Amino acid sequence: MNNNSKIYKGVKSGTDVFVEEYCIIGTPPRNYKEGDLETVIGAGSHIRSHTVIYAGNRIGENFQTGNKVNIRELNEIGDNVSIGTLSVIEHHVRIGNNVRIHSQAFVPEYSIIEENAWLGPNVVLTNARYPLSPEVKKDLQGPTIKRGAKIGANVTILPGITIGEKALVGAGSVVTKDVPDESVVAGNPARVINDISKLPY
Repeated sequence: MNNNSKIYKGVKSGTDVFVEEYCIIGTPPRNYKEGDLETVIGAGSHIRSHTVIYAGNRIGENFQTGNKVNIRELNEIGDNVSIGTLSVIEHHVRIGNNVRIHSQAFVPEYSIIEENAWLGPNVVLTNARYPLSPEVKKDLQGPTIKRGAKIGANVTILPGITIGEKALVGAGSVVTKDVPDESVVAGNPARVINDISKLPY
């Protein structure tokens, strides 16, 4: 742990965890006191400069962040997860093993990203069907990104959408409907244009 970083009570870390300068780990969220929520960071993790991780996160081994990542409270994050510079992960998010989230991505509350999924830079997931409506907080539902799916750069995915297993979403797409397993979609709104089995890789 670096002397210039702030580590709150209730943070537990495994062996060989490296925290760079000016990180804040275990920040108590609103209505909680320091130490109320346990924060776990797995062995072999690398937290880069100016990252903020709120209390109540349970993070697996070999986790790493880019600079200035913000991770809100009460998330479940698996092993071998990487979150790129300036990305924001809101609260109550589930992220599986071996997930790669590139720089400047936004993942809102109640999103699910399953194992081996990949989010390109500037991907935006959304969770509010009717922003600023009086009951908006009662109806939040983030997208579900299924196992092995790949989301290209600058994609926007609307609330409650499911991206199927091993699907590929082309860069710049706006996804308004569920995406079938192993399909390729692109456009605004995104439409099926191919099948993964027909791609040359």
